[in-house]
Amino acid sequence: MREALAAELAERRAARLYRERLVVESPQGPELVVGGRRFLSFCSNDYLGLAAHPEVAAAFRRGVDRWGAGSGASHLVTGHSAAHHALEEELAAFTGRERALLFSTGYMANLGAITALLGRRDAVFQDRLNHASLLDAGLSSGARFRRFPHADAAALARQLAGSGARRRLAVTDGVFSMDGDLAPLPGLAAACREHGAWLLVDDAHGLGVLGANGRGTLEHFGLGAAEVPVLMGTLGKGFGTAGAFVAGDETLVEYLVQFARTYVYTTALPPAVAEATRASLRLVQSEGWRRDHLRALVARFRRGAEQLGLALMPSGSPIQPLQVGDAGRALALSAALRERGILITAIRPPTVPAGGARLRITLSAAHGEAQVDRLLAALETVLSDTPPAVDGGAPPAAVSR
Repeated sequence: MREALAAELAERRAARLYRERLVVESPQGPELVVGGRRFLSFCSNDYLGLAAHPEVAAAFRRGVDRWGAGSGASHLVTGHSAAHHALEEELAAFTGRERALLFSTGYMANLGAITALLGRRDAVFQDRLNHASLLDAGLSSGARFRRFPHADAAALARQLAGSGARRRLAVTDGVFSMDGDLAPLPGLAAACREHGAWLLVDDAHGLGVLGANGRGTLEHFGLGAAEVPVLMGTLGKGFGTAGAFVAGDETLVEYLVQFARTYVYTTALPPAVAEATRASLRLVQSEGWRRDHLRALVARFRRGAEQLGLALMPSGSPIQPLQVGDAGRALALSAALRERGILITAIRPPTVPAGGARLRITLSAAHGEAQVDRLLAALETVLSDTPPAVDGGAPPAAVSR
């Protein structure tokens, strides 16, 4: 067994697809300490800069003092605290839904919701670039699995029209995590309405960030529960904490309480995390300047990148991928940036399609204009100084995925 696994690991390393972890020695923020050295970071999903916010951290500490370190049980035994319940009610109000249900991770929320709603007599229709958790959930459900071309509402409509399944569920990210573009939700919702299908939106990268009030991709497009009956959101990105939730009407959420295995059969999040998230949710709603500043930084970065002739992908979100193509070159560029004190992740297959390697640049409201300008200057230098990768040899040390 050991030899077989070692051989596969060696193959992955030779193909420059090997993933390695950084050990971060500081709180999350625009600057991180790694190996005793301080870096300017552009690879976090802490879009609003709340992960280490003093009010959020203080709420977490108060939560530990009140509730202890752990929940002790699943939600359906004795793990569902008043802190969890209050957060669910506040998330429901924030998203304009009757109820919300907490899950321990976004992966578990997607897996639990989709496998609870669908079975072998049903069909699931997924955008080709959906997050792995959505794809895995669809495959695990036992439903007939179809994928439609990225962001193609007309193709979804054709697939739905040709399906005779008992239940039909269309599934999409709201903001695509590797490309940074938005799903065409109005068109997808119209296709589902026309053909009697349900629509599930994973808005992990939109909630807190998009919309005038931070209510995400649905607010951005002016859609509500009637158009998107199943909404999933994570708490570890715009909200800066951890966990996830599914929001919908009373019947949907109660159905998930009864049938979502990843909810029923796992220990609840620590109540202190719920208390911290309640604090971050208040900041998301009261400090709209964070979204305004983030949008200004995105615009500044894109203007600068255009002036430099950089091949950015079309994204108005905080996710600004720089297309590279070759995995080895993506690693080399990431390593060259790291030498200059900047952390940016090299994203390579299988996270993205073959030939789609990129630098995934993410901006945060915690960044300043001068830091964005420093990033642009570093990119200009390394792109001119770093030659295309040559096959063979050990890949350079880099921030990689």
